Amino acid sequence: MQNLQEIFNRVQKKKKEIKEIKAMYKDGLKAEAKYKDIVEEIKVLKDKKKQIETNVQVDMGEAYDKMETMQSDVNADLQMLSDIAMTTLMDGKTVEVVDEYNNRYEPEFKVNLRKSNQIRKEGQ
Repeated sequence: MQNLQEIFNRVQKKKKEIKEIKAMYKDGLKAEAKYKDIVEEIKVLKDKKKQIETNVQVDMGEAYDKMETMQSDVNADLQMLSDIAMTTLMDGKTVEVVDEYNNRYEPEFKVNLRKSNQIRKEGQ
């Protein structure tokens, strides 16, 4: 198995290179006059789209508000589901749920690394 730090370093190096290439790409797009015109047209259309969406949301009134509340509730329940599944798994138990059609679901875990506020000193 490969070392976690080696893989992390490799990912960081590739991300840096990707960032540099994206910057070159954006510079190339900025040099194209036709591209600038299209971007302006898109901004105008996005504003019109947002205005229509807002009007429809207002017209829907309570139904739209209910949908937003329900979406927030679903997100909270999904977080709780994740927490319970992780706890159950850490207790050495099997995690599985079944839907109304008798389809079985098992957890899929994903690891994300985020920068901590602590600075690591060499040798630690």
